[in-house]
Amino acid sequence: MSTIGAYQAKTEFSNLIKKVMRGERIIITRYGEPVAMISPIKDAPSRPIIEIIEDIEVFRKDHRLENLTVREMLEEGRA
Repeated sequence: MSTIGAYQAKTEFSNLIKKVMRGERIIITRYGEPVAMISPIKDAPSRPIIEIIEDIEVFRKDHRLENLTVREMLEEGRA
């Protein structure tokens, strides 16, 4: 885990993000006191894209707009 001052962190933000993307944690200090930490987000479980598309298609079958037009929906939203 590395430490960097706030001013330097501001000027080197892009490089800090690259380090975080590689798994590094970085502590940011102000006047020598730690005030923040940048760390990678834990990997979220992902699903295959095709599975997500299939779920969207199933959802669309059960959720129809009936006879509404886009104009009517817009006007209803403005009321």
